[in-house]
Amino acid sequence: MSSVAFTNIATLVTNDGTRENGQLGVLNGATVVVEDGVIASISRSTPSGVDQEIDCSDRTLLPGFVDSHSHLIFAGDRADEFAARSHGQKYTAGGIASTVKATRFATDAALHANAQRLLDEALSTGTTTMEIKSGYGLTVKDEISSIEIAQHFTTESTLLAAHVIPEEFATDPDSYVKLIIESIVPASQAKWIDVFCDRGAFTAEQSEAILRAGMAHGMIPRIHANQLEAGKGVQLAVSLNAASADHLSNSTAADIELLASSSTVATLLPGAEFSTHLQQNLGRKFLDAGATVAIASDCNPGSSYTTSMPFCIASAVSLLGFTVEEAVLAATFGGAQALRRDDIGQLRVGMKADLVLLDAPSYIHLAYRPGVNLVHSTYKSGRAVTTWQK
Repeated sequence: MSSVAFTNIATLVTNDGTRENGQLGVLNGATVVVEDGVIASISRSTPSGVDQEIDCSDRTLLPGFVDSHSHLIFAGDRADEFAARSHGQKYTAGGIASTVKATRFATDAALHANAQRLLDEALSTGTTTMEIKSGYGLTVKDEISSIEIAQHFTTESTLLAAHVIPEEFATDPDSYVKLIIESIVPASQAKWIDVFCDRGAFTAEQSEAILRAGMAHGMIPRIHANQLEAGKGVQLAVSLNAASADHLSNSTAADIELLASSSTVATLLPGAEFSTHLQQNLGRKFLDAGATVAIASDCNPGSSYTTSMPFCIASAVSLLGFTVEEAVLAATFGGAQALRRDDIGQLRVGMKADLVLLDAPSYIHLAYRPGVNLVHSTYKSGRAVTTWQK
């Protein structure tokens, strides 16, 4: 049995609401002991008999960030689109087609290497769990290959063949829906099934058919909804008991109340709001309604090319109306809820020791010092890591 003790922790964020100091369960001067990759104890006592001791004086220890929405299997970039938006052009999701072309042309080795690069970036800024979607292949071969690459890196793989209608099906979108249902879904071993239910992508009826097909093959539904305009995506998500409804930029008051009264997590994507200039104070609406809220990076080459969850925390505070505490909770425990995981996102005895140690005396610095990487070390199952592994 191997053991490590994190001692003299200036600020410990447990996300254990049963402890003192609010929903983050903050402790000062605490010690966390990890044995064989899981948390064995949390106390203020001095440990004895451990294999390694890490002094965390003047530092903050918190759960590793849980990024529940990303698109990492792609080639190329779309920096020109970002520049165009800086000149006033609105985001329409039309640029996805250019990434599809680049991704289809790329080798599996190149796609794998790009995903590894992005995951190493995420790890360096404290992310320990990452969901990864397909969605830039849009053929049977390319979508299945994308899922296989994703599964090399994570247990949280999502089939998003229903990202957009590919150009070759532009005049016959129902035939592409049929291809997804009859050929792509049965061939995929993804954990999750997702669909972009929005203007210019898939209708509510098409989305429901695809999600139900995935569910029939053992996949769990999640959905992109209301990014570009209000639609029926939230209602569909709740009716299917989807784990999460994501984006939600143009949700109505009725949508917000519906999510708040359901078990479906509202996953907000501050990087996309930063990049596309869609909404401000979006988070406040969901939080005040009592919805369970997560924030995620939405890392993709078009509308949110970031892997940094600290950046998303700072953006959620400055743009979306979160308090720092709400943003930290949403980036850790909220993400775990969006993935229906009960072994991560909190620091409690028996849970995985996925941790991030900050060179800062408080978690507040995640928003107080935007753009600065404060991560001293990232730990997966209690082991310091610098290269992403599943």
